[in-house]
Amino acid sequence: MAAATTTEWEAVIGLEIHVQLSTKTKMFCGCELSFGDEPNVHTCPVCLGHPGTLPTVNEQAVHYGLMIAHALECEISPVSEFARKNYFYPDLPKGYQISQFDLPLAGRGEFGGIGITRAHLEEDAAKLTHTGGSGRIHGSGASLVDFNRGGTPLVEIVTEPDIRSAAEAREFAQLLRATLRRLGVSDVNMEEGSLRVDGNISLRPAGSDTLGTKTELKNMNSFRFLERGIEAELSRQRGLLDAGEPVEQETLHYDPADGSLTPLRSKEYSHDYRYFPEPDLVPVAPTEAMISAARDALPELPAARRDRYIAEAGIPEEAATTFAFQEAWGDYFERALAAAEGDGGASPTAIANWISGELVAGLRQGGEEGDPLASKATPEALAALAALVERKTVSHGAGKQVLAKLIAEGGDPAAIVESEGLAQISDSGELESAVEAAIEAEPAAAEAVRGGNAKAAGRIMGRVMKETQGRADGGEVNRLIREKLDAK
Repeated sequence: MAAATTTEWEAVIGLEIHVQLSTKTKMFCGCELSFGDEPNVHTCPVCLGHPGTLPTVNEQAVHYGLMIAHALECEISPVSEFARKNYFYPDLPKGYQISQFDLPLAGRGEFGGIGITRAHLEEDAAKLTHTGGSGRIHGSGASLVDFNRGGTPLVEIVTEPDIRSAAEAREFAQLLRATLRRLGVSDVNMEEGSLRVDGNISLRPAGSDTLGTKTELKNMNSFRFLERGIEAELSRQRGLLDAGEPVEQETLHYDPADGSLTPLRSKEYSHDYRYFPEPDLVPVAPTEAMISAARDALPELPAARRDRYIAEAGIPEEAATTFAFQEAWGDYFERALAAAEGDGGASPTAIANWISGELVAGLRQGGEEGDPLASKATPEALAALAALVERKTVSHGAGKQVLAKLIAEGGDPAAIVESEGLAQISDSGELESAVEAAIEAEPAAAEAVRGGNAKAAGRIMGRVMKETQGRADGGEVNRLIREKLDAK
């Protein structure tokens, strides 16, 4: 056994992402795409691999592939060629998968600061369901094949090994999913398998350019599991290398239930698949019109939208990311911004804070975590409420009460403030009396504030807010407390 080491290791991670395209029909035949239908009802001789059948390329899939290539800033190949990827497995009726190898649709690119190796078109395999035990991983049970999914158009995106941590891998995958959803090329539903992420993972000595032996983690179906799985594999490899043991090149399954890693098979090399050109399909040579049409179809992408929110609206990065990555929230924010334009409107930051803080929490509490645009609290009403609070017509606490009313019933914030008597106290004498009464009711807290414990003022503040039903200006209350207690 080799001696243990104390080497500092650097993670080297690349991702392979399979994206099911939202076309109406399959990649090489006219069968309808579906999810959740009865097994084996969307099949034909072509996608079932019957002898003598001839595939034809789905034009919409090529268009979507070109859109993805533009979004990833990839070099689009003047000619791309389909190939047969040969391997035997029950979910592959032809005994090979039609994919692309030497000549992919798109080559080198960069996205989110990570290099893209390639993006190519291929068909999906059928779906295997394991029954009567734990299936292929632990040995027992039967496997049933549903060929509805077989032949679904895919784009496989392969990154360079530029990722250096599990968290960075998760962030990249989240940005990619938001971008693909914004493009409209896929529903990118990880739970249903329309977005599948594999990780190629290795360690090397920090500062070295030599790549270590890599392993592959297959089909992690959530971003949380992607990050946890990569962390677990990095930890396993680090333990082996520190003990002087070699890392074997293999494909692994990560079980999120217990955090275990189980070998599936030895990791294949490209020559194991005996790729050769698909003789039944002509090469794809995108015309300038096709390339331009794909480029013109691109909307504003999430990364650009986030940067615009930060630069032009001046909102915090966290809120900007939420609005850019979750399209419905971004659309809600932009409608609220438009409503606030002109004199007396709330600032973009105030609107962003109300949406990302109070509205998100309020909708979640009411079980309305879906599309915010479907809420009774319209973007225009939210903007008006933010303006009332920013102008100190109502306190923040009273504003939360107004928002709860908007979520439950809708309406006009100003009318709700008037009908509920929530206008902020403008009479300085009334507010001063409320503070004095609260100080008298909380002598221990008052003494603590006099002694320099500023946090103790919270108890007095709470009593004032309770007595005024949240209509007091918190900043003014705090000033009066400190003034009357001569707090330093």
